[in-house]
Amino acid sequence: MDIQSTITTLLRDGFVLVFNQDKLDIVRTAEALIKAGVNNMEVTCRISKPLEKLSRLRKELEDFAAGCASLIDSPAMLDLYNRIHPQDQLPSVQEVVDAGACYLVSAANFRDETYDKLAGKVPIIPGCGTVTEVLSQFSKGANLCKIFPAKQLGGPAFIKAIDPAIHKTISLVPTGGTNAGNIPDYIDAGVLVLGASFSMIEKSTMQNIIEQQDYYLLASELSKIKRLIDELRADKYPDIDFAKASLTQISQVTGRDFNVR
Repeated sequence: MDIQSTITTLLRDGFVLVFNQDKLDIVRTAEALIKAGVNNMEVTCRISKPLEKLSRLRKELEDFAAGCASLIDSPAMLDLYNRIHPQDQLPSVQEVVDAGACYLVSAANFRDETYDKLAGKVPIIPGCGTVTEVLSQFSKGANLCKIFPAKQLGGPAFIKAIDPAIHKTISLVPTGGTNAGNIPDYIDAGVLVLGASFSMIEKSTMQNIIEQQDYYLLASELSKIKRLIDELRADKYPDIDFAKASLTQISQVTGRDFNVR
C-alpha cells in the first residue's frame, strides 16, 4: 500500500486498534476487524516476537493496512534493550519497514534521520505531548500526530485546548484511555482517528473472547465501536461520506492537512 492509500484507510476507518494481546491470533483478529468494517491495525512491539507477527499478517492479508507501534527510534536505547532481552528483541524502524509495515507509530518523537529517509514514503505517526512536539514533528514530515498518553494528558479537554493553537490543521490521534464514554467528546473536539486497545471491550467479554478464541464475538464488539465512530462523524461532518471519500475530500471538508504532497 502506498502512503496515500494507507492514510485514506486510517481516515475512513476512524479507528486504530492497538494489537497488544499475545493470547489472540493476529490474523484472526485482523479478520474480525475487517468484518467490523475496519481495515487497519497497529502491531505493538510490546507483544512477543512483533516482527514475526507483523510479517505473517502482511503475508496473509496483503490488502490490510498493518502498522507497527511502540517503536523505539533511538539506536542507543534499542541496543540497550536488545542486550538485556536477547531472546525477544525489539525491531528497528528499518526492520519493520522491511517487513512491510504500512505505517509507523511511536509513543515518542521520531528522529530527523527517520524523516529524512521515510517521510513521504511511509505514514509516520509520532507520539506527542505538547503543542511544540506536534508542530515540530509535523514540520519534519509526520502525517498524523499521536497524543499519548491521552487520558493522563487531559483527554478530550486537552485536544480542545491545543487544537486552536495548531489552527485546527494537524490531525491528532488520541491513544490511551479512549473508550465508548469519551469517544463522543473526542469527535466533537475534531478528532478524526482514535487509537485504542482491547480495553475498550468490557473486561468479562474480553475474557470470554480470549478463553474461547471467539473471533465472531470480537468482530461484534469491534462493530459497536466502528458504528459509534461512524455515527458521530456523520453528525459532525454531514457533507462527507468517510467510507467513500478521498484523502483530498476529507482534507477539504475537515480542514486537516496530512502532509501528503
